[in-house]
Amino acid sequence: MTMLLSGTVPIKDLPLTLGEARFEGELLKLNDFKIPCTQGTAALISAALATTDYLKIDPPKVLIVGDNGEGMGSRLLYEYLIKNIPDFSLDVLVLHYCLPDMALMRKLCESVERCSKNPIMIADASSMYAAKAAGLAAKFDIFTPDATEIAFLADPDATHPAYISRHLFETDVTRTPELVDAAYQLKSAAKLLLVKGATDYVVKDGQIIDTITEPNIPELEAIGGTGDTITGLVAVFAYAELELHEAAIIAARSNRMAGKFAQATPSTKVWQIISQFPAVFKEYLCEWSGICYVAPNRSMSLP
Repeated sequence: MTMLLSGTVPIKDLPLTLGEARFEGELLKLNDFKIPCTQGTAALISAALATTDYLKIDPPKVLIVGDNGEGMGSRLLYEYLIKNIPDFSLDVLVLHYCLPDMALMRKLCESVERCSKNPIMIADASSMYAAKAAGLAAKFDIFTPDATEIAFLADPDATHPAYISRHLFETDVTRTPELVDAAYQLKSAAKLLLVKGATDYVVKDGQIIDTITEPNIPELEAIGGTGDTITGLVAVFAYAELELHEAAIIAARSNRMAGKFAQATPSTKVWQIISQFPAVFKEYLCEWSGICYVAPNRSMSLP
C-alpha cells in the first residue's frame, strides 16, 4: 500500500522534493531539508507521520515544494503529479496547499483516471477550492472544510472562500447543516465531508451521520494548523483501511482529545498537539474503533 501527501510550504527556495519524512525534534526532515512544523502542509504531514508510526504501518510518501504565493512551486507540483501519478500505484492521494488552478486540477484528475486502480482522493485547503471551482468535487472521496469553507462550497458563484456571497467573518456556523445540503445540491462536495468547527460534522453522500462536540477545546480554534492535522489523521485512518466515515469520526475525536491532553492554550504550538497523538491512541483507539493491537507487516488487525 502507498499513500502520497502533496502540497506546498512557504519556503521560497525549497525545490520539488519527493521522499519519506521523519521527525527531528520539532522539525520535519525530508531528504536534506528541514521544515518547521508550524501549520499547513507541514502540520498535515506531521500528524500523518505520528499516526503511521503508532500503527506501525508504512510511512507516507511526501511530495512538497516551496511556494510563497507566486505560484511557480504550485505549478511544478501539479505538473509532476499529472505526469507521474499513473506510475505511483497509490491507495491514498492527499492534495493540500497549492495555488488553485482549475485547468491543472482538471488535468490531474484526468491523470488519476488513468491509474490502474482508483486511489482514495482527499483534498483540503486550496486544492479543495480548485476541485470545487473546476466542477470536480464529486470525484473526490473526502473534503475536510471548516465552517467558512463549507459556505464556499455551498456558494454557486464563488471560486475562492474570499469571494463567498457573505463576508468571511459573517459566516454563521449554525447554518452548517443547511450549507452542507446546498453544497451537495450543487455537486460541490466530495462523497464524504468532515466539516471542522465547534461542532464537527461527518457527512456521507449528503446525510449528516455523526457530530462530534467532545471534548470541547475552544482553544484549538486559535492554534494554527489544527485543521491540517485532522486531514492528516483522516488520511492515515483511510490508508489503514477503516471505512471512510469511521476514519473521519476517529480523526475528529483524536484531534480534540490531543488538545485536551496538551492542556491547549492559544499560545500552544501545533507540534505540541501532534506530540499527544500516541498517548491519545494508546488510551482511546481500541474503544473508538476496535483496533486493539497492531500486527507487524500488516496495515491493521481487527479483533
